[in-house]
Amino acid sequence: MVESFHEFVVHRSPALCRTAYLLTGDHQLAEDLVQTALARTYRHWRRVRDGNPEAYVRRAMYHQQISWWRRRRLVERLEPTPTERADVDHSEATTLRLTLNAALRQLSPRQRAVIVLRYYEDLTEAQVAEVLGCSVGAVKRHGHDGLRRLRAVAPELVQDTAERSTR
Repeated sequence: MVESFHEFVVHRSPALCRTAYLLTGDHQLAEDLVQTALARTYRHWRRVRDGNPEAYVRRAMYHQQISWWRRRRLVERLEPTPTERADVDHSEATTLRLTLNAALRQLSPRQRAVIVLRYYEDLTEAQVAEVLGCSVGAVKRHGHDGLRRLRAVAPELVQDTAERSTR
């Protein structure tokens, strides 16, 4: 049992950390989120390992993030543009990543989860509904609202994507 869980953690942790970062917007919180979800998964590993353990961990991460968010309810103050620092990489990819992260932080936690799972993790609407424990209709609604909000707060993402697709 311990060996199969260890193998799962070794192989899937990088992908889970990327997803957690997109949910939290912070590397340390993302690591804590993955660690907490994996600890909860380990307690139920015998039951989970034969099914879809990654979906179980993702669902645990999502629920834990919502729980943390409800407890914190910190008001974030977003700068209109990232502050300039000498040690920041000024490449196009970094700018795009910063813009996307700032835009994702302006979504509700559920909208952010749907957008991340649908478009970053490339899950189907049914899979997202299963992970989040809601209906496919709710996934569609949150996805639609989230994309509309992203287009409103960061129109340069839409323009940048259109430019990339014509190249």
